[in-house]
Order: sequence, then C-alpha cells, then structure tokens
Amino acid sequence: MSLRFLTAGESHGPGLTIVVDGVPAGVPVSEEEVAVDLRRRQGGYGRGGRQLIEQDYAVISAGLTNGLTTGAPIAMAVENKDYQNWIGKPIPVQTIPRPGHADLAGSLKFQQENMWIIAERSSARETAARVAAGGIAKALLKQLGVRIGGHVLAIGGIHASVSPMPYEELFALAEASPVRCADPEATQQMIARIDRAKTERQSVGGVVEIVAWGVAPGLGSDVHWDRKLDGRLAQAVMSIHAIKAVEVGDGFVSCEKSGTEVQDFIRWGDDRPIRLSNHAGGTEGGITNGEPVVVHAGMKPIATTVTPQPSVDMKTHEETVMQYVRSDICAVPAAAVVAEAMVALVLADAYLEKFGGDNVSETRSNLLSFLKAIHWEPLV
Repeated sequence: MSLRFLTAGESHGPGLTIVVDGVPAGVPVSEEEVAVDLRRRQGGYGRGGRQLIEQDYAVISAGLTNGLTTGAPIAMAVENKDYQNWIGKPIPVQTIPRPGHADLAGSLKFQQENMWIIAERSSARETAARVAAGGIAKALLKQLGVRIGGHVLAIGGIHASVSPMPYEELFALAEASPVRCADPEATQQMIARIDRAKTERQSVGGVVEIVAWGVAPGLGSDVHWDRKLDGRLAQAVMSIHAIKAVEVGDGFVSCEKSGTEVQDFIRWGDDRPIRLSNHAGGTEGGITNGEPVVVHAGMKPIATTVTPQPSVDMKTHEETVMQYVRSDICAVPAAAVVAEAMVALVLADAYLEKFGGDNVSETRSNLLSFLKAIHWEPLV
C-alpha cells in the first residue's frame, strides 16, 4: 500500500483541487486541523499583498465520514478568493519571460506563446494544495507516534543560533516569531534584513529546518536507488518552488570534517542500541535508524523583484526588462510549512509501504509487532 497525491488548479483560477489516495480508514481528520497549517503557510514577515486577499481553507468533499477517513480517496478544494477580481477580464498576454521562473522553459516545452498560461500553473500558489495534502499525512503520522515541525535557520545571510532543547519547545518558540525563527535576537535582525531588501527593491532567501521525531527505524530501503528514503525526501523537498538545495542531517558541513567527526557512535542503553549524536539526520543507507529525521532546505530569493531584470520579448525579439508581478519580499517562513508537508507525505508513504493496513488500527498493530520483534521501545 502506498500514499500518493495530486493537485490541480491555477494561481488565478477558481481554486485548487487535491486528491490524496491510499490513506487507510479510521484516521481522525478535520478541516479545522488542516486549516491550521494553511494559515501558517500564509503568515510570515515579508509576504506579499495576496495573503491579505486569500483566507485559505480546504473543504473536504470525499473520503471522510463522521470525522474519520474511509479508505477511499480524499478530495479537497481550496478556493482562490482572488479569482473574483479576474472574472470577465481577458487573459493577460505575457511574451516577456521573467528570469528565475518557469516562463521561458515552460513555454518552450509546451509551445505556448502566452507565458501567462505557464505562470498560472507554475506559481507557488500551488503550495497551498501541498499543505492541505500534508495535513492528511500529518493526521496519519500522528496515529503512528510521529510529529513534524519546521523553523527558519537563516534569512538573507542572518543565521539563527538555537540551543539544544525539546522539539516541542523549539517549535513553540518558532511559531511565536514573525519569521518562524526560534532565536529572538536573530528574529529582529531577519526582520530588519527583510525591511532593507524591500527598501532596496530586492528579495531575500534563506534556510529552513524540518524535523520529524518519533520515527520508527526501518523505513525506506538500501536495495534500490529509488527506494532510499533520504533520496525520496530530497526529491520531495527540492520540488518546492524556489528551493535550490536540500541536505539530510549535517549535509555539506560534514563534507568539511574528518570521518570520526561526522559518525553517530553506537552504544547500548535502554535495552537497545542508541546514538550519541545525529549527524546523519536519521537515515543511514537510505533507511531510517530511529533517530529524528532532519532535513534542511535552501530557498533562493524570490525571482520576482521590484527592480526590473533584463529579459527579451519573445514576440519582437527586442531586449527589454521583465514585467513586475505582485510578489513576496521573503517567503522563507512559509517555505518551512510547505517543507513540513512534503516531509510528512514522504514519511506517511514510507510507513504504509512497510506496515500496510487498510485500517489505521491494522497499520499501528503491524508497527508495534515490528518494534517488538526488533526489541525497540514502542513509539505509540
């Protein structure tokens, strides 16, 4: 059994449609819980004006009865409230590609002269649909003892300094920050950096960290390249708009150290093998090892800037500058929420791949049997 999802819809169309398939029956799900992450995605210092228009809410129309999943595909829809402002208006004609966007590459691929058609689907508006799907995955993982949180490590060259603390405390601090950063001093510096970027008519990127804890060992595989969990996580997170770098655990930092500095030494404790560190980020050989899964994602600055960027008119072949379209100055805090969703979707799929179950009680029973067999303390 596996979990999969599809999204459909355009940035300025009537709305977004989401179908999540493979969720076992018996998982408690509510629209209100899904809405929490949709609101989190819309927040964050540096977001653009559209977030004042949209009030994202996913209406579940199939796959749920009396608040429990039925085992059938789950259908959801998120309305685009900005659509009302476009009704009756002619489709804009865009022939000048914006550097950093899918405009030019997409128009060449689909042979579309009007790049507006490409921009509509490739817009980051689509990430609202991913967050809705991720809400379903999180609900399933919650029944299996897994929790997921995301926070900001850096924005525009400003780096947070976060002391070790329980994850619940870490993410509570992050949620209280306008930039989703658990370091109060860095939060103020990041806000100032975003303000400076706005004054300079620029945009800024940054780095987010996603942590999933309570994850069972044995998810993924070392047998085939496409089943390695760290590879699946990297692909899923890299697919998020403007994400240009993904690492699991210490990633690039570990490349600068010696072998013994980056290994997670194994000892015996609590009647099972334990790790003294988690440099590997919870995976070894493409398989989870029971430690928290840690993923970092690097987001480039938003490609659309108020400052005009050189381009060319594909219709006249004349050199010109791109046309400015309403955009964010910084979307890094929102990227953390989207990355949480993608990590949740990958982990939920990996759990169902290993433990199966047409009802979540069966999935949980299979999980507990496995943990008992390997003498691992139950996680649920």
